[in-house]
Amino acid sequence: MKSMLSLFIWLAWFNSFAQTRTSDSIRSVVASTINEQEKTVLLIRAGEFYRVNKEYTQAMESARQGILISLNIKDFTLATKAYLVLLNSMISAQELGQIKQVSDTLLLIAGKADNPLAMAYAYYGQALLFKTLDHPESVLEYCQMALTALQKNPDPYIAAKIYYQLYAIHSNWNNGDKAYYYAHLAMQHASKTTDYNLISNCYNAMSTAYEYKYEAHQEQTMLDSILFYLDRSEQLYLDHPGEVNNYAYAISCVNLASYYLRFGTSIDNHAQSRGVYYASRARAVLKNAPNSQEVIASSLGILSEYAKREGKQADVERYLLEAYQVMQTQQPPYYYTMINVTKGLANFYEEHGNYQRALQFQQLVNEYSSKSFDQQKALKAQKLEIEYQTEKANSEVQFLKEREKSQQQKNFLYICVTIVSILFLLFLFRSYHFRLRYSLQREKQLELEKQDAALQLRFEKEEQARLKAEQQLMELQQQQLKKEVIANALQLEHKNQVLYDLKDRLAEGTEVNMQKVLKEELILDDDFEVAKLQIQQVHADFFQLLNEKAQRKLTLLDLKLCTYLYLQMDTRQIAQRMHVEAKSVRMSRYRIKQKLGLEKDQDLYAFLQGLLPPPTSRSEVIPPSH
Repeated sequence: MKSMLSLFIWLAWFNSFAQTRTSDSIRSVVASTINEQEKTVLLIRAGEFYRVNKEYTQAMESARQGILISLNIKDFTLATKAYLVLLNSMISAQELGQIKQVSDTLLLIAGKADNPLAMAYAYYGQALLFKTLDHPESVLEYCQMALTALQKNPDPYIAAKIYYQLYAIHSNWNNGDKAYYYAHLAMQHASKTTDYNLISNCYNAMSTAYEYKYEAHQEQTMLDSILFYLDRSEQLYLDHPGEVNNYAYAISCVNLASYYLRFGTSIDNHAQSRGVYYASRARAVLKNAPNSQEVIASSLGILSEYAKREGKQADVERYLLEAYQVMQTQQPPYYYTMINVTKGLANFYEEHGNYQRALQFQQLVNEYSSKSFDQQKALKAQKLEIEYQTEKANSEVQFLKEREKSQQQKNFLYICVTIVSILFLLFLFRSYHFRLRYSLQREKQLELEKQDAALQLRFEKEEQARLKAEQQLMELQQQQLKKEVIANALQLEHKNQVLYDLKDRLAEGTEVNMQKVLKEELILDDDFEVAKLQIQQVHADFFQLLNEKAQRKLTLLDLKLCTYLYLQMDTRQIAQRMHVEAKSVRMSRYRIKQKLGLEKDQDLYAFLQGLLPPPTSRSEVIPPSH
């Protein structure tokens, strides 16, 4: 309910302001509004309304009030809009000294708003700044940035203004297709708003765009389209009384009058009457309006052209002189229009032979041209100063950005170094931990390997000991077998000797007592079993050593005798064992010494004892059985 009441107050004030055009009505409506945000909105709209009516002082005052209130309530989006009205008003009033500062503040406030819509307004403000500095490329750039921001938060009002600026740039570049394209977009977006002044401007832009098309193609439909949009602009003023300001309506009237003047013929009375009507209408609408001298002078110039067509030279002079007087009331005058008016008067008086007046106005043409040049130089100096400040600010911003970038790079480098250091320390720690674990595992493995080696060595030793024991056992068994073989061989040889003796005795016919022989052999066999045990006690190497020492081969009887001697038996014992006489034993001993290569004085017994130690002592020798 409160918002509806505020809207009603605003519309009532808007209409009353359009009718009365006094500052008192604005202040009264703003003062009656309690809500600070709504008050700021009213001040922004009032400032824009003052601006389009060329009341720049009031426009800037309203904008500044809106800025203070919006900043106080921390509504930075509204503050951005108020700053844009202030910037646009200062540019329109040609107060260029502070526009750079205002535009920078506009960007700063929009950044605080953190709102794409606020940034769109700020970028549009930058486009206005660079338009003032005659940098159309920068205007295009910021308009595109503003349109990009609006994609996130659409606003047909500011979009229409942006497209209108793009139309104006391409119109100045005589790019008819682009001018038409952006004028059409501006009109589409403006039609979605209730700003009828903006809609009126867009209709005029469309008429200009079709004028470009007509000049390119010379088609009647395009000429009709020019008039169509100019008529719509006029009808807008009639359909919405009080909502289209007189200045915008007067421009539409001047454009209509210019249209009939350019495209109507001198014999077309209807076109001429319409042209005169609209030129007079523009002049009447702006009567006593502030800062409207240019439009009034333009309407008087069109009326002078119509009077010239009709041959009314007095009216031509009157209209031109009135235009000159109107332009003189503007301080400072718009020299471009003043030059056109004075040049028209100089040409008029020259054509009518009044050379003194022609010279007078020609001098004024030169004077105003010089003043215009000086004014342009002053404006150019201001623009250069603004450009210098802009470039300086941009350089400082660029320096700050580069320094920030450098600092960010340093910080990034420090962070990278820190991360790398941490990773390196982690790697060292992990490496140390891995090495420690590996060392422990290696030590444990070595210990296990050592234990395995010890077990393996022990096993090998035990295996070697077992093999050695088995080998020794086998050697003992072999030696025992050797000894048994030798003993059996000695016994066998003895049996063979006995048989040979019996054979020889029987062959000689000698009487043989077989009972006695058998008895003796049985006794001898018993003795031989004892001798066999004794022979087995002899070291196996004994017989090998004997054979090695012998220079001639030893018989089994020789080995048997050597065995008895080695067993420390005397001659009598040996004779009993061998059943021979002692003399035979001594002869056998002598023969063995010869086979062994011993000298006569060498003792065979000592030689045999020297080969190997005896197995037993002398007392252990088994005595004979008889």
